[in-house]
Amino acid sequence: MSIVITGSIAYDYLMHFPGKFTEHFLPEHMSRVSLSFLVDTMDKRRGGCAPNIAYSLALLGERPRLMATAGQDFGEYRQWLEAAGVDTSLVKVVDGKFTASFFCSTDQESNQIASFYTGAMANAAELSFRTVSDCRLTIISPNDPTAMTQYAEECRVLQLPFIWDPGQQCARMTGEELAGGLAGAALVICNDYEFELIRQKTGLDEASVLEQAGALVITRGENGCTIVERSGRTDVPAVPPTHIIDPTGVGDAFRAGFMKGMSQNAPYVVCARLGSVAATYALEHLGGQSHAYTWAEFRQRYEAHFDPLLTGVS
Repeated sequence: MSIVITGSIAYDYLMHFPGKFTEHFLPEHMSRVSLSFLVDTMDKRRGGCAPNIAYSLALLGERPRLMATAGQDFGEYRQWLEAAGVDTSLVKVVDGKFTASFFCSTDQESNQIASFYTGAMANAAELSFRTVSDCRLTIISPNDPTAMTQYAEECRVLQLPFIWDPGQQCARMTGEELAGGLAGAALVICNDYEFELIRQKTGLDEASVLEQAGALVITRGENGCTIVERSGRTDVPAVPPTHIIDPTGVGDAFRAGFMKGMSQNAPYVVCARLGSVAATYALEHLGGQSHAYTWAEFRQRYEAHFDPLLTGVS
């Protein structure tokens, strides 16, 4: 039985702006914005939500299956993922298109402004869970919106436990699409800003989400996360980084840690703690796939901040 990861595959172009974006936004001129930020560095990295999640899950001892679409330039990326322990057999390469691209500028306060080129991601709806065998858990992370709603419906019909993770697509998707995706989810996960978008677009507050999904996790950056269940709320702190390099992919690493716990039937509080440790490793490196650790190193860092790991979580 396998963990299947859906979402975007992309190349990340990561840039750094040596200032504060907020100092250049003029409130009296917000109806007409024309800004250009001169960046001092740029790095091209392998990225995309799905490979980022899958990469950290592989570090944690799983062999996740990546289900997504990529372009004709995916060859070297596939080799990298396979070498890292990710099963790419479910990836469809779309001839005549390039892999999606993420262009992100980060300022000195870790604020980000980004653009995303769809590329081969637009073909994601050509894939289907009806052709996937032995799936025990999946995550529907940011991807082509049509594909995301299709996957959620397929998971409900096929009775596959799934995590609804609309992420950056909260800005693109309609309230109907967002509400349709979370219905029947084992877990809904988003950051605090994304949850506010979901609330505004769907009219669903925390209690209303729990009427349709098993649980809700809201991440809050350096303030950790909140697990909302029918039985109550639990706050889990973030793990302090030794240094901060780049926030890109931190949320994806958190999801990987959380899914590691879910795959071993750990309580959600333990899942969130695993996610917090995984997220901090990513924060200390550039991009979503530059960090590395052994399970022994990961466990030691976990237990330095939280209680000893439960027997059976390995």
